[in-house]
Amino acid sequence: MKSSSKWSVVSGQWSVGNPRTFGLLLSLSAAFALLTTDHWPLTTAAAEPPKREAPKYEIKKDHDPDGIGKFYLGREIAHVMGFQASTWLERPERVKEEEPEKLIKALDIKEGMTVADVGAGSGYHCFLMSPLVGEKGKVIASDIQQQMLDLITAKAKKLKVANIETVKGTTSDPKLPANSVDLIMMVDVYHEFDQPFEMTEKMIDALKDGGRLVFVEFRLEDPKVPIKLVHKMSERQVIKEMSAFTEMEHTKTVGTLPWQHVIIFTKKEAKK
Repeated sequence: MKSSSKWSVVSGQWSVGNPRTFGLLLSLSAAFALLTTDHWPLTTAAAEPPKREAPKYEIKKDHDPDGIGKFYLGREIAHVMGFQASTWLERPERVKEEEPEKLIKALDIKEGMTVADVGAGSGYHCFLMSPLVGEKGKVIASDIQQQMLDLITAKAKKLKVANIETVKGTTSDPKLPANSVDLIMMVDVYHEFDQPFEMTEKMIDALKDGGRLVFVEFRLEDPKVPIKLVHKMSERQVIKEMSAFTEMEHTKTVGTLPWQHVIIFTKKEAKK
C-alpha cells in the first residue's frame, strides 16, 4: 500500500494517512533530538577562568634595610616611596637619566585608547600619555596615596587637561574597571607592591583581550645603574613572577633606555 504521507507547504506540518508511516516519523524525530542534544551540542560552554597558583610569600628577620622583610619567589619587596619624595619624580634630570620619550614611544599608544598608570605617583608619565590618547581616550592614574592623586588633580586643572582620571587603589587592587583597559604601565613601582600576586591578578582582569601589561624597572643586571638593590629587578625575575598567569604572554622587552628595561606582556584572546 502506498503511503499517503505528505508535507504541507501552507501549514508546515506532516499530514499522515498511514499509521506505520506516522510511527516511523516519530522514531526518526526522537533519534534526531537525541543526536542534536546529547552528541552535537548547539551551544559552546563558557570558558573556565584560568587556574593560578597561590602566592608564595616568606617573612625573614635578616633582610636588606631598604626592604620590608617580605619575600616573593626569592625577591625581597622594597619600601614604598612616600609622597614626600614626589619632587624627585619631577626632577629635571629625569629627562636625561631615564629618557622617558623613548619609553612612551615604545608603548605605541594610539588615539582613543584607555591606558592606566598604576603607582602613578606625581603623574609624570600620565601627562606624557594624555595627548597621545586624545579627547576620545583616557588615562587612569591609580595610586594608594591620596596626596599623590591630589598632585595629579591640581596639575591637570592648572594645565586644563581633561582626559586624566584619578583612582585611589589599595595594596591588593588598583581599582581599575574590568575588561576595559588597553594598556597598564607600572614605572619603577611593581617591586614595591607588598601583594604583587593579588595586584597582578586585578590588573590582568582589567585588561581587554590583547591588552598589554608593562613593567618598567631599573635593570638589576646592570651594576652601573645607581639605584638601591631592592629597587631593581631583572628581566628573568619579572618573567618568573608572571609565570603563574598563563593567559599572559611575554611579547617584548625593550632595552633602549639608559637605566631601565621595558618588559611587556600581552593578554591572550579568550577561548570561546
